[in-house]
Amino acid sequence: MRILPAIDLKNGRCVRLYQGDFEKETIVNEDPLAQAKDFAEQGATSLHLVDLDGALAGKAVNANLIAAIKNKVPKLVVEVGGGIRTMAQIDDYVAAGLDRIIIGSAALKKPDLVKEAVTKYSKKIAVGIDAKAGLVAISGWLDVSETDYLTFAKEMEKIGVQTIIYTDISRDGTLQGPNLEHYQKLQAAVQMKIIASGGVSSKEDLMKLSDLGLYGAIVGKAYYSGKVTMKEILEVETLC
Repeated sequence: MRILPAIDLKNGRCVRLYQGDFEKETIVNEDPLAQAKDFAEQGATSLHLVDLDGALAGKAVNANLIAAIKNKVPKLVVEVGGGIRTMAQIDDYVAAGLDRIIIGSAALKKPDLVKEAVTKYSKKIAVGIDAKAGLVAISGWLDVSETDYLTFAKEMEKIGVQTIIYTDISRDGTLQGPNLEHYQKLQAAVQMKIIASGGVSSKEDLMKLSDLGLYGAIVGKAYYSGKVTMKEILEVETLC
């Protein structure tokens, strides 16, 4: 299983949120470039970037910083999400060398954008499904739709999306463990690659996710708080 340490960008810094609440922010590193370099030097193979400012603004606010991060760690597989609403933004990220572009809110509002992006870039396009009580949340997690996460995942699979990143917002930043039940249901419902996000608190959590057969898992607060080390991340990747 591929494990992706996370860098969430807000006001030019690395932060962590609690349950997606922008008012509950903790700064974990003032220098995102230094943090990315540190991950690479420790042996990470992948990196998950989120433009939180972009998610709120509906545009790629930190595009230049994200391009600089990818340039700093060229050997890492880097995916990015947050505020991606147009093909122009997707084109720019691909041109900057980003390996996977995550369409979030726009996937629910503009499925034709997903179709166009998948047609043009195939496996480089992923969809982020963020849910509260099983319903898809959009606009930086501030609004909740009436669409069930499983229904939405199936719709994205029909379009041709090969990878989804699923976050149970109630678990994000809580260190309470991932929502294994939701991941089991997703595995049964679709054939896409599933990357888990939210709630990981230990190496054991990562092993449980691996046992479900997931493609990947994102680690954020658990790493920054010392609950999961890079050594443990690499051990799980090697074993699984």
